[in-house]
Amino acid sequence: QVQLVESGGGLVHTGGSLTLSCAASGFTFSLFDMSWYRQAPGKQRELVAALTTGGRTNYAEFVKGRFTISRDNAKNTVYLEMNSLKAEDTAVYYCRVVTVDIVGREYEYWGQGTQVTVSS
Repeated sequence: QVQLVESGGGLVHTGGSLTLSCAASGFTFSLFDMSWYRQAPGKQRELVAALTTGGRTNYAEFVKGRFTISRDNAKNTVYLEMNSLKAEDTAVYYCRVVTVDIVGREYEYWGQGTQVTVSS
């Protein structure tokens, strides 16, 4: 079955850096776009960054220039490098994939999330 396991979260001071990892299994990783979302307390889950199989990226305005999404197909892993962290980046960060089967049905999967806390 599909599994997405995030890691790398933690507590960091304002201006610091963290790199999140999402290890994927149960599907052909190289064939699907990957994305990172986040959810802060009392707020809706929101897109942070997405990366297509062809290497095209899409970033939320609030992370442009600070975060970088990347993938290693050999390791079935997607990364989110986060720099210049701000208090408002505090959230649970989730990895997401939408797979498609042979008849075109879509299946959405989420990881369990990893907590990122930025303190001033």
